[in-house]
Amino acid sequence: MLIMPCVCIGILLLPWFPCTWGKCIFDQVQKSIKVVSPPTGQYASAHWPLGEAAINVPVTASEENPAPKPQRSKRAERHVESMAVPQPIRIKIWIPSESPALSDWERERLMTAVDEAVNEVSSLLSVRRVPDNLLLNRDINKYCKFIWRNSSTVNHMKCGRAKENYRFESCFGVNIPDEHLDGCAVYPHPEHPVPTVLKPEGMGVPDTDFLLYVFAHSTDKCRAESSLLAYAAHCQADPEGRPLAGTMVICREPLNMERYTHEHYVQTVIHELFHVLGFSKDLLSQRKDCSLSSQAGVDCWSHGQVISTDEMGQARLYSPTVIRAMQKHLISTHTDLGAPLENKDVGSDGLSSHWEARVLQGSIMAALLVEPSLIRIDHITLAALQDTGWYSVNFSQAQSLVWGEGEGSQFGSLSTCHNSSTFFCTDGALGCHYLHLHKGKCLTDPYLDGCHIFKPLANASECWNKENERSGMNEGSGEIYGSDSRCFISNLTRPNHSSSHASVAGHCYRHRCTGRNKYQIQVRDSDWLDCPAGKSVEVSGYQGLVFCPDNRLCKYSDLAPPTSRQKADNLLNVGASIESDHDVKEKDATPQPSLMLLSSVIVSKEEIIVAAVLSIMAAFSLLSSAVLIYRKCSSARVRVHAANEPPYRSPLSPTQCISRN
Repeated sequence: MLIMPCVCIGILLLPWFPCTWGKCIFDQVQKSIKVVSPPTGQYASAHWPLGEAAINVPVTASEENPAPKPQRSKRAERHVESMAVPQPIRIKIWIPSESPALSDWERERLMTAVDEAVNEVSSLLSVRRVPDNLLLNRDINKYCKFIWRNSSTVNHMKCGRAKENYRFESCFGVNIPDEHLDGCAVYPHPEHPVPTVLKPEGMGVPDTDFLLYVFAHSTDKCRAESSLLAYAAHCQADPEGRPLAGTMVICREPLNMERYTHEHYVQTVIHELFHVLGFSKDLLSQRKDCSLSSQAGVDCWSHGQVISTDEMGQARLYSPTVIRAMQKHLISTHTDLGAPLENKDVGSDGLSSHWEARVLQGSIMAALLVEPSLIRIDHITLAALQDTGWYSVNFSQAQSLVWGEGEGSQFGSLSTCHNSSTFFCTDGALGCHYLHLHKGKCLTDPYLDGCHIFKPLANASECWNKENERSGMNEGSGEIYGSDSRCFISNLTRPNHSSSHASVAGHCYRHRCTGRNKYQIQVRDSDWLDCPAGKSVEVSGYQGLVFCPDNRLCKYSDLAPPTSRQKADNLLNVGASIESDHDVKEKDATPQPSLMLLSSVIVSKEEIIVAAVLSIMAAFSLLSSAVLIYRKCSSARVRVHAANEPPYRSPLSPTQCISRN
């Protein structure tokens, strides 16, 4: 029987799942990767393509046989064609051949999460699409032993001899198929223009602007970090520096466990995709303006030094669109208002590939990823991607970044975060998370530099979750949990309750909007009451007050509690953008990628009934533990991780190439 082991194992392991929070150390892994780009300058002439244009056979001109007109190489023609009107980026997911075989259950979860994340990113970013098929580059330093450097020779700056042990190119531990790679050749004699082909040009990957190698495995880093979900790096770039390919490792264990949530995986993949597409400190400092009117990159110009430190020593990104986005968000006319970069876990250069948490809390590119309902794909992050010069961004899809809105240019600075604020708080106090979806406690973390904010409570903090309403526990303060409930600072208590003088804390009450920044609230057994933003109200039948937050509720149309904590695990026919080396090898045709479709699990009706009954019995027997762990995990942070070691690679068979470089 195929279903029973999955159900039983998941339930038995549930109590041991840690719900720790963590950080993204993308910078460490990207630092260990050599990014391969097309040769430029004098080396560009040594970069084939092969073909008639690459064979410099002298031609004598005559009236009958006039000299041919100079023509662009095919690669140059393709590049000019690529400078067309930007269109949504086509991200192709490729499952490498060395990937461990996944069960249908694992594959379904992986494909649904990756497919949703890719679709989301494609709706946000547009590029000048790669014409024809995407071909990745070969590293000339890897295959070439020496280059002809005598400027008087025919083959000046071309590869003269190949390294005997050259076999393949790789991307963060994944062997890149030859079908995905450009060709390479050597010119054995300095005066003979006919090359010797080392590797022919591959077919390339069709309909692709970025190729992401994805595989799920239990790597050493995944096993060492129980909260780790994924890590990634990019390894190939085009002539303008835009990343063309990268590798993402998905930790396999969480795909099988009860703590798995679809939303966490989607959020993590989006975070890592933004990194490999350009939100990287190594790429932030190399930004160019390649406006939409540019022709083949000729009109691109450097933004100059876009990363600098302010008077307080805070590293900031000072690119044009980012500055305007920061001014709009903080409502400031400060002309030198860059977006601050995280000052923790920085490298020797003092830079980070994440936003500073004190100023841009809740951004998708902050170092800590918390519960998905509290993370925003914000306009400042999209502005940073726009300023790479590679992407046209759909800002209409940006999500509201409530944190710090309208607080001025000094918001989040160490000199002001300890002052009275609607966003920062005093250590240990109880209140509401700033989005008012959760009750919270005033805490700090290493990324806040001693500043404190309200973070969701570990258990039963979600006001929107009806399941958190337990009989008899909230009668004194009149709390109501449900999809339309939000957190309010209050000290309400019933006169006849044992504690007639309640302390001020966060409580859950119903709300309904009556206009922009206008709403009513309802406490248990009360009528709907107007709650003027920025003021407080009394409630008949209760002692104390409810404080009405200003500019938080009924202002942002895209702020709402999640409708579901997890996607259904029985979705079929998804992941159309995911492809596999295995699928290609099974076909007797040209190496065109094929769809990796889900295969259904066939079981008998009796097996399904028995499995369902056993599952229900097991679930009831451990219901208490499950509820506690769920509540704890739903508010826990998720570690988005990157590792220095390459991902798992299965042992090579004797017939496979082994690099001795």
